[in-house]
Amino acid sequence: MSSGPLTRLNGGEKKVNDNVKTSKIAYKPVGLVLGAVGGMIAGMAFKQVWKWVEGEGDAPGATDEDRSWKEILIAAGLQGAIFAVVKAAVDRSGAVATRRVTGTWPA
Repeated sequence: MSSGPLTRLNGGEKKVNDNVKTSKIAYKPVGLVLGAVGGMIAGMAFKQVWKWVEGEGDAPGATDEDRSWKEILIAAGLQGAIFAVVKAAVDRSGAVATRRVTGTWPA
């Protein structure tokens, strides 16, 4: 009967499904909080991985004069990969939780 966010009424009119609106609205603040928490988790994970990889406490910054291009680019790539994986996991978990609560997918 329902085809996505639109439902057809008897007269042929289309009406936006209220559940989809509700789930999108409910997901926005949850997504913001999850994004912030995910960023903190990714930062901590990167620090631990960098310690394991390089044996040093701090990863190089782009303007570290004493670090090589290779080291800086490897650190940046590793950090980006970790952040992307954590973001995907957090976003997906938030969407699944929103569907469990509201009955519809938030996207």
